[in-house]
Amino acid sequence: MTEHGQRLRGIFPVLQTPLDASGQPDVPSLRREVDFCVRAGAHGIVFPALGSEVQFLSDRERRELVEVVAAESYGRIPFIATVSAPSAAIAVEHARHAATVNAQAVMALPPYISQASGDEILDYFRCIARECSLPLVVQNAAPGVSPDFLVRLMREVPQVRYIKEEAGASAHNVSAVMRATTQSPCDGIFGGAFGRWMLSELRRGASGFMPAAEIIDVYVQLWNAWQAGDQAQARKIFNLILPLINQLMLLGLPVSKEVLVRRGVFQTPRMRSPGAQSLDDDDRIELDAILADLQPYFTIDSHLSKTGM
Repeated sequence: MTEHGQRLRGIFPVLQTPLDASGQPDVPSLRREVDFCVRAGAHGIVFPALGSEVQFLSDRERRELVEVVAAESYGRIPFIATVSAPSAAIAVEHARHAATVNAQAVMALPPYISQASGDEILDYFRCIARECSLPLVVQNAAPGVSPDFLVRLMREVPQVRYIKEEAGASAHNVSAVMRATTQSPCDGIFGGAFGRWMLSELRRGASGFMPAAEIIDVYVQLWNAWQAGDQAQARKIFNLILPLINQLMLLGLPVSKEVLVRRGVFQTPRMRSPGAQSLDDDDRIELDAILADLQPYFTIDSHLSKTGM
């Protein structure tokens, strides 16, 4: 539960980090992105996660950008601050900071760079919990830990209230955790991985999703249709999203940033990640066709620009 007693539930986009022409964080575009997500009907926002290129931001940039997101979202939408780090000492610093900016929860991957043992992962989350009273979301990304370990983690670290499940056969993992936590304090399981198994995970009990931000208004309409019991409409929308998910899985976050540029949110599609895949002319033609099919579901902008036009 949040400090107001409400469970986190629904569509929580992971914000992408906008960069200016020189490759530095673009704060005005980040503010626009928060506003874009709020106006699109998102139920919360998440920053800075893997989809934000968090591992390529300096600690100073992370803190400053978290403060921007917290200020822009305050009183409008719940904010989950991501505190993932290579070690507990660094994660704790980010968790303390998240608490000072009024985040509603914190999310963390297990320690990355060096593979941690099970006991080290438990100690990592215990350290975060000791220094930050906010609910904890465990991001289980590939290669991930087993459902059994996630259940153990929730039992031994009571502040772990949510799971973001996107490792391997994530829908199966959602089912396994749901079965094992019927009598446990788990408040919800979120899907990730661009929502590639969204409908299956909804059927299995997922309480929300954390896709990228570029078509968040469409994800919200899918969510609303499912919650209203209109599974046929939810599937219709999902089938329109799938080609974009396919391009995202193949080419990565440059696709998200390209769409955010086209929708007037970002100024550039620049990436911080070294070696990021660039879209070529044929990728852009395919993206034009995908977005043409999705455009009737856009609720924010009335037109969509095409790159190079």
